[in-house]
Amino acid sequence: MPELELICDYSCEIGENPLWHPFEKVLYWCDIPAGRIFRFDPSSGKHEQCYQGEPVGGFTIQADGSLLFFMAKGAVKIWRKGEMVTIIDHLPDELDSRFNDVIADPAGGVFCGTMPTQDRPGRLYHLAPSGEIKLLLEGIRCPNGFGFSLDRKQLYFTDSRAWVIYRFDYDEKSSAISNRQVFVTIAERDGFPDGMTIDAEGYIWSALWDGSALVRYTPAGREERRIAIPARKASSLIFGGETLSEIYVTTAGGNAKESDGPAAGGLFRFTPGVR
Repeated sequence: MPELELICDYSCEIGENPLWHPFEKVLYWCDIPAGRIFRFDPSSGKHEQCYQGEPVGGFTIQADGSLLFFMAKGAVKIWRKGEMVTIIDHLPDELDSRFNDVIADPAGGVFCGTMPTQDRPGRLYHLAPSGEIKLLLEGIRCPNGFGFSLDRKQLYFTDSRAWVIYRFDYDEKSSAISNRQVFVTIAERDGFPDGMTIDAEGYIWSALWDGSALVRYTPAGREERRIAIPARKASSLIFGGETLSEIYVTTAGGNAKESDGPAAGGLFRFTPGVR
């Protein structure tokens, strides 16, 4: 078992969307309902809250280094050095929802999911570099982690409340997805599959919300290892550091430490032995 290091604990209610910034060489992550975003510089060990405002469900990195926020009501905005530029003010069908997990695709677009409401399940959209947004899928119980195969021909997508990670055929030129198949089904007793990342060997890593663990799957969908996390709600993970040889793990439950663990809502780091 690798040694886990607690980097910091901001008691995040839903710590999420860890993302390594390749230009700034820092890690960003968010606390969704609190509308907070943080960053950690491993070279100095310094960490700080850098944004407080409207909730951000997920974000990606723009070519100029700014962050693209995916927010409530289907809003999409660029944030850089405290300045906000609106790309999409709202989506008429998402006024009672918010974006959740997102991922930039190799062609420069973004796959982005919205949460279910009392009246309907969640949805999956694709935002093109032009700013055009297209609805791809409906009937998603809780859209979550994404990842691309190493050959960029397949997209992995998590539906947490269905306990399933799907695999689609992906066309890099058109960003189209097709041929949905079940990649892996998680036993309900193990928690909900949440955030995801993929390593340099093509193995899929999934965080288990309510499962206190990360699981690494082979490309064939077989569990290869399981790593315990000292917080009940492991929410997401990403590779980071200069050589992308470290994994950063976000957790939730900072508002319920008595049930979810003393370090719930904290940010962890470990070296998995793969990049």
